[in-house]
Amino acid sequence: MPHVVHVSFFNDPAQRLPDQLLQAWPTLVDVAEAVSQSGVRVSVVQASAHTDHFERNRVRYFFLPAGPPGTPSAGFAELIRRLAADAYHVHGLDFSRQVLSLAALAPGVPIVLQDHASRPPRLWRRALWRRGMKTAAGISFCALAQAKPFLNAGLLDPSTRLYEIPEASSRFTPGDREQARRATGAAGEPLVLWVGHLNENKDPLTALRGISEAARALPNLQLSCCFGTAPLLPEVQKRIAKDQFLRGRVRLLGPVPHPRIEQLMRAADIFVLASHRESTGFALIEAIACGLPPVVTDIPSFRAITGAGTVGHLWPCGDFRSLSEALRAAAARADTATRGAVRLHFERQLSFTALGRRLAALYKDVLERERAPYPPVEATRA
Repeated sequence: MPHVVHVSFFNDPAQRLPDQLLQAWPTLVDVAEAVSQSGVRVSVVQASAHTDHFERNRVRYFFLPAGPPGTPSAGFAELIRRLAADAYHVHGLDFSRQVLSLAALAPGVPIVLQDHASRPPRLWRRALWRRGMKTAAGISFCALAQAKPFLNAGLLDPSTRLYEIPEASSRFTPGDREQARRATGAAGEPLVLWVGHLNENKDPLTALRGISEAARALPNLQLSCCFGTAPLLPEVQKRIAKDQFLRGRVRLLGPVPHPRIEQLMRAADIFVLASHRESTGFALIEAIACGLPPVVTDIPSFRAITGAGTVGHLWPCGDFRSLSEALRAAAARADTATRGAVRLHFERQLSFTALGRRLAALYKDVLERERAPYPPVEATRA
């Protein structure tokens, strides 16, 4: 059984205690446990202002100060030597100095990097990033197309193996639609749900134009809108107020507790997003976990998550007419069978079981190539 150590160099700005941090960052636990259940021994090393260690569900957790970038603390260096990992899985591409130090502490041990919404740095930092990324035996992106900016910037070594794996999954499940509607007070035929910030990247104004256009053919359509940060809220409110096909049709719910999001996804018929860029799309994964058909933009991460539109509908960014057409098509197929197919896609491709299996396959591939090298392959889907 290989031993893989998940390493996070990101320090919690709030300096929460380890137990509090694991509650605030459940994905850290869920991904580690999913991999463990796929036959891999997993340890988690988390940079922290606090020092602690414990074991839960066969996963060992270590919290300690990692030291400044490029200068690992004595405790961190000793822990890395003591763990004697077969491979390291580093979260994020933004820690080049730390990755180089890790490679020096564990020479010959393969390092896998996982993208978490990183972007190529400014020119003056690229030499360092290039050195850090060159140490990687493999790099995982939610969608292979997300590697292109790094390739174009000359940051990726041609020998580096690329993998397509989502960052996380969801514990959401399908539920009774009518019961969920009674619990949330939501209504609409169809009921469309938005879960996302109201900012330029999420592009709620294009979404509203598409909703307005679709409402001409779907007079009972309703939109429930959950959001956190909302710099475009005044413009959204103005758009709704001046459009006769939006007035009285849109519920601006604002921030909503996570359990209520699950209820709203069970109550809704269609999930909509208009994002121009997403590293993964956690709300989209949650919607698919509930069996909620998505109507989302045709961007790399959404394309990967939906199986290139195998479930739901993809539409071009900024094209409200295409969104309207996709909404009408989705409304025509809003039935139990469609929801069942969406959930089945989740179980096969996006569940924690599937995620653990895909990561385990990644580690196996990296370790086998380390033992018996063969000519590099540009990319693979784990």
